Amino acid sequence: MTLRSTLDFLLYDWLRAEGLTARERFADHSRETFDAVLDTCERIAREKYAPFNRTVDTEEPHFDGEKVILPQATYEALKAYAESGLLSAAQDYEIGGMQLPYAVEAAANSFFAAASISIGSNLLTSGNANLLMAHGTALQKEVFALNEFNGRWAGTMCLSEPQAGSSLSDVATRAVPDGEGYESDPLGPRYRLTGNKMWISSGDHELTENIVHLVLAKIPGPDGKLVPGTRGISLFIVPKKLVDTQGQLTGVRNDVALAGLNHKLGWRGTTNTLLNFGEGRFPVDGKAGAVGYLVGQPGKGLACMFHMMNEARIGIGMAATMLGLAGYYASLDYARNRPQGRPVQGPKDGAAAVVKDAAQPQVRIIEHADVKRMLLAQKSYGEGALALNLFCAKLVDEQHTGDAASADEARLLLEVLTPIAKSWPSEFCLEANSLAIQIHGGYGYTRDFPVEQYWRDNRLNMIHEGTHGIQAMDLLGRKVLMENGRGLQLLAARINATIERAIQVPALASHANALGKALQDVGAATKAAWATGQPAEALANAVPYMQAFGHTVLAWVWLDLALATQARDAALAQPASVGRMGAMRYFFHYELPKIGAWLQVVSTRDATCATFPEEAF
Repeated sequence: MTLRSTLDFLLYDWLRAEGLTARERFADHSRETFDAVLDTCERIAREKYAPFNRTVDTEEPHFDGEKVILPQATYEALKAYAESGLLSAAQDYEIGGMQLPYAVEAAANSFFAAASISIGSNLLTSGNANLLMAHGTALQKEVFALNEFNGRWAGTMCLSEPQAGSSLSDVATRAVPDGEGYESDPLGPRYRLTGNKMWISSGDHELTENIVHLVLAKIPGPDGKLVPGTRGISLFIVPKKLVDTQGQLTGVRNDVALAGLNHKLGWRGTTNTLLNFGEGRFPVDGKAGAVGYLVGQPGKGLACMFHMMNEARIGIGMAATMLGLAGYYASLDYARNRPQGRPVQGPKDGAAAVVKDAAQPQVRIIEHADVKRMLLAQKSYGEGALALNLFCAKLVDEQHTGDAASADEARLLLEVLTPIAKSWPSEFCLEANSLAIQIHGGYGYTRDFPVEQYWRDNRLNMIHEGTHGIQAMDLLGRKVLMENGRGLQLLAARINATIERAIQVPALASHANALGKALQDVGAATKAAWATGQPAEALANAVPYMQAFGHTVLAWVWLDLALATQARDAALAQPASVGRMGAMRYFFHYELPKIGAWLQVVSTRDATCATFPEEAF
């Protein structure tokens, strides 16, 4: 099966995305317009992205002292992407958008992620602009967001700092009012920022005429001290180059300096930077300090930024998924064409050992059971994760366009599922990439084949947008508990509805029962983890909890996909149907049983890791 045929099945046969056209916002659309978008993106990805995936990996960004140098292919790819309209795909017609459902937008973007994940930073630009559309003033939307949507400017997200990492409570970047009348600047209350930001993707480049940084910083109190914790964090628009109220460059460079490029294991085509704000290298009006415009209310910046971060987390989950699938497709092709080994045969002439007949011709390695095991693992991880992320994307559409009850239910389901949608693919589609290398054997470790790059690119996603451990603690420490556990209850109801349908199908009944047992075990482990009410005890094994929770969710997804497959192909005679049913069986037979070990340490609040003495390492 191709990526396109998989997307078609998931969008139309499983998620029934065509039904969204009955809603007023999407009424101008049809399957034909959705398909036209997918066709365009598939073509651009094939022509402008895929041929240059190795180029952007080997020709890393470098700084010549004045500007960042990138391959010409990156410029061409960004231009083609911007001209496709995908940057503003979900926005209103009035501002040049297409009013596409997010589910279709996510599916369309999957082609680019599979073709070359690091050739551009479109996710950040769209997320930056979407945040401003939600929290910015009318003029901030017009000047900054719209120029990002049209591709004229790019956007970033500046959270991490060298000394703070993921601990946003320790953000030390300062923002002070920029002189008399600072509060009445048309672009928003004007501040001067000083501080350092680390790991800023696309923090500096020449791809666009300007870069719009969204920066977290703290406004000092009357005593000049920063407010401890996250409640003192505010959000600011800090453009690389200053602009007027018409969105035109003023010719003044803002006091934002590139301190250095970080050279990462993967995603090498995207610049990753350390930025210095307000060091005085580019003084504005004769003084140091980067000019920034407040977004929203003082001290409420993190709530605004999470609008972008949650969207980015689903995007990272999709990126991890597509890298996993890219490796799967590459290793599948290799396995179909690589001859090696011969079938095993029973003992002959009284010999006790299994033998092979060397006189027989070699077989392709896809004929070996263990290679099929590795391919099925990749298929079950990648296609299952793709389904989960598209399901979450449709929940976003439900949240924005459904009736009040449906929208609220979608909101809560997203709260629970977002940590899984981000982290499960980041772990298990990375494992898929490892298996793709294994199938290639020694060749998998060479640059003659693409699978080693897919693994390197994917390894970052367990860290991107909140590390694996942070997502796990968010899930067990907050998401499953919020609103008295209603989100978890809603998800359980969805899973039970699938179980009730599947248990009526003889071929699926045993899987339905296995899923029911897994769901019960996750619920019991959740209660057991919090039995003492001590967060340190409950969260010590948050990652095993997330792994078990994620596997249960993916088993549900696969069971639901099996039902949709049977509805489409009752005889299950088509190769695609055989493939989906086989991947579903693999997941239930080989993967779902793993949750017992994970949940055991959660339920007993095992303290092996938490209490291990430092000096014993």
